[in-house]
Formats: sequence, structure tokens, C-alpha cells
Amino acid sequence: MEDRREEIIRLQSEIMRGLLDQRMKMIGEDLWGMPTQDVPTLSSFREQQTEKTDEKNAPGATAQAEKQPEEKKEENPPEKIEDLKQELHGYIGLNLIKDEVDSLINWVEIVKARKEHDLPAPDLSLHMVFSGNPGTGKTMIARLMARIYKSLGVLSQGQLVEVDRSGLVAGYVGQTAIKTAEVIEKAKGGVLFIDEAYALTNRGGTDYGQEAVDTLLKAMEDHRDDLVVIVAGYTELMQEFVHSNPGLESRFNRFMHFPDYTVAEMRDIFLMRCEKSGYTLAEEARQPLEDILAVESQDVEGFGNARGVRNLFEKAIAAQADRLAQGKEELTRESLMLITEQDLRAAIGEKKANETDAK
Repeated sequence: MEDRREEIIRLQSEIMRGLLDQRMKMIGEDLWGMPTQDVPTLSSFREQQTEKTDEKNAPGATAQAEKQPEEKKEENPPEKIEDLKQELHGYIGLNLIKDEVDSLINWVEIVKARKEHDLPAPDLSLHMVFSGNPGTGKTMIARLMARIYKSLGVLSQGQLVEVDRSGLVAGYVGQTAIKTAEVIEKAKGGVLFIDEAYALTNRGGTDYGQEAVDTLLKAMEDHRDDLVVIVAGYTELMQEFVHSNPGLESRFNRFMHFPDYTVAEMRDIFLMRCEKSGYTLAEEARQPLEDILAVESQDVEGFGNARGVRNLFEKAIAAQADRLAQGKEELTRESLMLITEQDLRAAIGEKKANETDAK
């Protein structure tokens, strides 16, 4: 049984390697017009890395390396805003968010154009509040916004620095300001994304969260030309957070609400994960998948929207491996790629599967 399982894993790895090589070739042809044989593949990349490692470990290589002057890292050029908008609209669901981001892009472009023509222009206030349940795409959109702001020339670097309360608050007086300032320094030129930001102000007593907020507000003013802060969390708690401090209210005036994914959208996310990972879902398993998602997603916090879909997918492919390891069917390319209804039901456990049938 163990030997067969190892064989399944090996065959799956070969399939994934082949799919990745094909994808890299297609990307090369689409973006750079490179002939197929000239496009680097995963295998060739690994060979190159092995060769570089061998060269590095060769006698005298260390001394040679020390003599080489340090090369300055080239900054990544801004991406085209058209490409970023295409990526945005390629996401599953999030229709209201897409409209709001499009509107924000238009506003920034017009403000920039007015300044170029020496016309009065409002100050760009780009700090935002993202509200919604877990797994609704808040971090994904924050990362994209950092790239969009760089493309538009609003930010110089476009990186995303993600933290929560533990990344900002220390345990002693004075340390929180230092800890928060260090995070802000890393985020300068990009977006500072603070998840569950309400945890900074809802502890009360002698908590040091307010010290982090005060440091943050000062930085938002001092670095307003090259720092964007996005705070995120549950809708009601984020409303309380913003209204807990006049400084927060004045700086966060853009709100984006991320609704829960529908069952159809979660189904599409599952199918997208299958496609990207070299799997296919059996046709007769599609309706059971929707039924399972409808039941599981009723526990919004526990399931976690897209996060729950990812977990279901990972459990399904683990269940598929267990099924194939039993040796009752031949290991072919098709069987290694196919996820069945049995795999889905095994992924949620027999008890939950029976509950789904009952409903």
C-alpha cells in the first residue's frame, strides 16, 4: 500500500511538472514571442540552478565571488494599468469591488491629469477600509491595489506589508511605538495592510493598541505621498474601529465591502483550482460539489468562503490519493487527474456527507 502511494505521488509530480513546463512555454510565447524551444521550463530552470550551485562550490569560487563588485538591484518597472484591470476583472465574483476599483482608478488618473494641466486638484486620500467575512478576497485585492497604485505613479515601490495586532503591539510602554514604526518603514513606498485592525482599539484598560494607532496616524500624515494604509476586518467591528477615533475617521473615508461568495462562485473557484493544479472534476460530481458547498458555507466563519474552498480542494486530492493507493484501478494519466464524488464526500467525512444527503 505504501509503495503504491509513493508511486501515485511520483506520477502526480511528473504530471504537474509537465503542466508547469507547458504553462511556462505558453507564457513565454504570449508575452515575449519567444520560440517554444527557447522558453525556459521548470526542468531547465532546475538544471541551471544545479549548475550554478556546482560553480559556486568549485575551488576558488568563493574568492572569485568576493572580488566581484555588488550589482545594484534593478527596480521592477510599473505594470501596465490595462493589464492590472484585466487581472482584476478575471477574478471570480467581487463585481461590486471591481466597479469600485475601476472608479478609483479613473479618479486618480483624472486628478493626475488636472495637476499636469495646472488645474486645482483635490488631495489624493487613498487609505481604505475593507470589511467582510474571512476568505472574501480582501488580502488579494489589497495586494492588487499596491500594484495599481505603483502603476499609476502614486506609490514608488508597490509592495504589500501585511500585519495584524501582534505585528504592531508590544508588551511594554514605549516599545509599541518602536515596533509600529519599524513596520511602517518596511511599508513605505507601498501598502500597509492591517488585518483585524479593530483589535487595536477594543481591548480597553491599559492596552498599548492605542499607542500603535497614534504612531500609525502620524505616519499616515508624514508619509502621505508614498504610503497607503488599508485596514480590514468584520463589517460591524470595522465601523466601530474607524469611529473610535477622530483621526481615524478623517483619514479613512473609502470603504469597500466584500460580500460572501455565492455557491456558484465557490464552485467556479474549486474548478479553477482543479484546472491550475492539473485535476479534473467528474461530471457527475458537479452537483454534489454544489450541495456540499451550500451546506458547508452556512458556517460563514468556520468555512471561510474561498479559504474553505481551498481547504475542500486540498482534502479532496488527499482523498483521491488514498482511493488510488488501494490498487483497485490502473494508474493512468486520466485516473491521476480525476476527482470523483467519492473523493468529495471523503473530504468532508461520512457524517457530513450523510447530512448533505438528508438535506
